[in-house]
Amino acid sequence: MNFRRVLRHLFMPPWRARLVFPQRTLHTIEKAVREVEATHAGEIRFAVEGTLSLFPLIRGESARERALDVFSQLRVWDTEQNNGVLIYLLYADRDVEIIADRGVNIRAGNEAWEKICREMEAFFRKGDFEQGMLHGIREVAEQLAKHYPAQTKDKNEIDDRPVVL
Repeated sequence: MNFRRVLRHLFMPPWRARLVFPQRTLHTIEKAVREVEATHAGEIRFAVEGTLSLFPLIRGESARERALDVFSQLRVWDTEQNNGVLIYLLYADRDVEIIADRGVNIRAGNEAWEKICREMEAFFRKGDFEQGMLHGIREVAEQLAKHYPAQTKDKNEIDDRPVVL
């Protein structure tokens, strides 16, 4: 168990993530997701979580493990072509995880997602969360456009609104 991590999560106020991601920023992210989804047949969902609760921290749950749970809870996997992608930020850790459904992951591979995560985290280290998220959304969209080109009868299967957990 990482005591510094536990303390960071326990002493971070619950409203902190909402301060960094106010309604204006969430609206900007939603608009960006809607715009880039016109360039491909994939689905993108964004979620930010301020902190983890005590039990997952004691267990040593990683941001990746939590992102997999959120991927499932938000039903990002529930697309006809298995082409959903979750961009997840665990704010207390400044850790970004991209979870792609099996159809996308087979085509794009983990290296593409890892690169995008590290680029986003570089923005976050500078305190530029909005631009980091927008950069990530554009980069994920670029990967999706390569493997799932836009289709004329493409329907929006996943809500474009970002989620603050």
